[in-house]
Amino acid sequence: MRKVTFIVVGAGCRGNNYSEYAKKFPDECQPVAVCEPDDIRRNKFGDEYGIPMESRYKDWREIVDLPKLADAAMVCTQDAGHKDPAVALADKGYHLLLEKPMAPTAEDCQEIYNAVKRNNVMLAVCHVLRYTRFNRKLKELIDSGLIGKVHNIQLVEPVGYWHQAHSYVRGNWRNEAESSFMLLAKSCHDLDLLNYFIPAKCSRVSSFGTLSYFTRENQPKGAADRCTECPAEIETGCPYSAIKIYLRDFRKYHATWPGTVLHHSGTIEGVAEALREGPYGRCVFACDNDVVDHQVVAFEFEDGTTATFTMSAFTFMYERQIWVMGDKGTLKWVPDGIEHCDFLTNKTTTISTEISDGSLASGHGGGDFGIMRNFIYAVRDNDPSWITSGPEVSLESHLMVFAAEKARRTGTVVEL
Repeated sequence: MRKVTFIVVGAGCRGNNYSEYAKKFPDECQPVAVCEPDDIRRNKFGDEYGIPMESRYKDWREIVDLPKLADAAMVCTQDAGHKDPAVALADKGYHLLLEKPMAPTAEDCQEIYNAVKRNNVMLAVCHVLRYTRFNRKLKELIDSGLIGKVHNIQLVEPVGYWHQAHSYVRGNWRNEAESSFMLLAKSCHDLDLLNYFIPAKCSRVSSFGTLSYFTRENQPKGAADRCTECPAEIETGCPYSAIKIYLRDFRKYHATWPGTVLHHSGTIEGVAEALREGPYGRCVFACDNDVVDHQVVAFEFEDGTTATFTMSAFTFMYERQIWVMGDKGTLKWVPDGIEHCDFLTNKTTTISTEISDGSLASGHGGGDFGIMRNFIYAVRDNDPSWITSGPEVSLESHLMVFAAEKARRTGTVVEL
């Protein structure tokens, strides 16, 4: 087996998560260079994978003028920083694994698409939900005709109250100007799932949603703008308190996500310091966030199939809930797998899709593992059929997202 080499552009959470595959399967692939502006993250990644100091770069632009260093590149920068390195590296002949979303604008997505096409390189967009055991099995059952023709799909993403506060109120994706709008940042791979399950193209879309809760108007009277300075009687009664989330509820996670996002040391003391001084210690009602905290989207497809998607901050962080309705039966997410209801026999059965080993194979329900395995095999075999989230389908589903957001902003039904 030929070992695939890759460079990592962005050694944050996602870059590290995908690279874990190389630890699990060192005979299949190996990172040979890293581009990361943060000195601590860059050198920690380099040390973990034995990357020489001369192959650790602060800026991806440093490698563009060099001879090609590897077979592939993983672009895992922040959303607004995807297009430039993706296009430049495609022009250098690198196959690309690109973290979702492709880019914050339809024009930038199109430019990435054009770059991979003109250079004849492979692109795998990290729509990891396509690669989970659950969704691959669900797709197989839909395509088999088990429930007849699909007429409607309902998909719900329970973002989770504390996850919303962490990533979309205090964190990196809170402000559209600094990242992208919420539907694109959080849920582009959910809309991609609908595109995956329904064979026809989306024809029109409407949407409603707003930022209704995490605003200054809802800050309790007497509350401080930082949780560590808030009166105890207010702080202890707030479900979104940073002290509650990071030092009480998730204290044991200080050395993993989400603790390591707050402080690189991975210590309780480091997390406590971050709450006193950094953005994650801010009151959720006193941040510079502007993305929505709940949204609904309705789709119509060319074959008459309809679908709805709901995203809400005001939940526990559950698995995504999906219900596929056909004229011969239904398929539905249940805790143990997929529930099949058969209209002819009036019987209900459950098809197991469990993964519970706690390893890379469990991340995003096995999606993180699945996309890396398929991407590495695609590069190894020079066979893009391994990739189910390639340039055409990914561009198509991103255009669905942009249309949905236009519909929300304008209060209209948008034709694709």
